[in-house]
Amino acid sequence: MQDAIRIFDPGNFQEVCDELAGNDPALKKILDVHQYPQMWSRPNSYETLVHIILEQQVSLASALAALKKLKEKLTEITPDKILKLTDEEMRACYVSRQKAGYIRGLAGAIKNGLSLEAMYTMPDDAIRELLTGLKGIGNWTVDIYLIFALQRADIFPYGDLAAVNALKRIKELPQDAGKDIIAAVAETWKPNRSIATMILWHYYLSSPLKRIV
Repeated sequence: MQDAIRIFDPGNFQEVCDELAGNDPALKKILDVHQYPQMWSRPNSYETLVHIILEQQVSLASALAALKKLKEKLTEITPDKILKLTDEEMRACYVSRQKAGYIRGLAGAIKNGLSLEAMYTMPDDAIRELLTGLKGIGNWTVDIYLIFALQRADIFPYGDLAAVNALKRIKELPQDAGKDIIAAVAETWKPNRSIATMILWHYYLSSPLKRIV
């Protein structure tokens, strides 16, 4: 059975950062050099999931450009409006045919009863099982949704290159370190792996080509 749902919020975010830093010198060094990370969040909405799907395997800038084009076209990104777009209109918004299929599939699931609101009270594993049952939504997409939209406190996105590469740098691991090694490090940050991930992202964005020395 999964533990009780744990979330983070602006009221406890920096306190948890301090707790993590108190137990891990590498995380403490990041905070000492770069200060606290931003508490990234997004609304729990269809648009947010569309945004995360657009971010799959491309730069954040490219995904944001596509999202902005969709918003210019539709004003509001909703399942009904997305389902009315033609393939040509999707391509004009920089959305690939493959991702257009994923976004439409999610729209159809929501119209058929999938409730994002209900996910506030669902455990992480149940949300993962439900969403990964949809075409084009894998573990990375669910991890980012759980962290950004639902503020779940104990998620480490193993498929996120920025987080993984930052972890390897601060822990001085070889570039070919496998998931078992990464998981062993991330395990030491339980039950606050999401906040540790935000510290890693903060480090990666603040000094993407440097080690902290």
